[in-house]
Amino acid sequence: MLDRIRTAERYTRSAAAAVTAVAALVLAAYAGPAKAHTDSRPDVQGQATAPAADAMRTAAR
Repeated sequence: MLDRIRTAERYTRSAAAAVTAVAALVLAAYAGPAKAHTDSRPDVQGQATAPAADAMRTAAR
């Protein structure tokens, strides 16, 4: 037969669950994506697309 759980024990378990849930939410809020490593080289992508964009403007004229 199931024993009755005392009221104080029930409140203690619910308080512990609440503290655990809040701690998990706080940790999840601060666990954002890692910052990307910045590269000291010049922007290669911007240099590569500039001539193509310039050629498109010339062809449109």
